[in-house]
Amino acid sequence: MKYKSNNNIVYSCKYHVVFCPKYRRKVLNNGVDERLKELINNICQELHVDLIEMEVMPDHVHLLLEVAPQFGIHKVVKRIKGISSRILREEFSWLKSRLPTLWT
Repeated sequence: MKYKSNNNIVYSCKYHVVFCPKYRRKVLNNGVDERLKELINNICQELHVDLIEMEVMPDHVHLLLEVAPQFGIHKVVKRIKGISSRILREEFSWLKSRLPTLWT
């Protein structure tokens, strides 16, 4: 197990995050899944979060993330869900007609 360190702490905080589309609809397919993976990778690189593992199923997403405790997992999940929802609904307009919002 590897530990990371900031100026004043040493940590290894890994989080298993699972979230699903509204009403658990199976909309993460037909290219949406590949685009979602790209978006999540980009957001994690932007926030300096280690994306250890990712699995996108048609009706839910599993992420294993390592986040600094000073930054907080809630900020990462909020950013991933917010940005991915906006971009996916712009690029795949059929998502707007099926769901009022993308994520629960």
